Amino acid sequence: MSGTPLAKTTRHVPAAKAVRHAPIAKEASTSIMKVVQHLEAGEWQSAHALVQKDATPLGCWAHGLVHLIEGDLENAKYWYRRAHRPLPHGNTAAAEIAALKAMVRHGTQ
Repeated sequence: MSGTPLAKTTRHVPAAKAVRHAPIAKEASTSIMKVVQHLEAGEWQSAHALVQKDATPLGCWAHGLVHLIEGDLENAKYWYRRAHRPLPHGNTAAAEIAALKAMVRHGTQ
């Protein structure tokens, strides 16, 4: 078998340039902002009802955050993996809510 080994054909792309954020659809943005409002008000059950219908990366992130707040770490880990985000450590719910809110306001996911 001849040819170039895979390692020689693979280009290195810096992480900063490889990451592309997809724009958020207006409907999804509105839905996630409602989730954020519920989370900010301490209403994780209401937020959970909304995120169960959202399979977007932001929806999965919000779903993981709901389970993090609820104290269900196994479910939180699952949803953070689906969102392609690391599970935060420590008392970070407020920071995660703020980051989710900023991402929606910025209009990307």
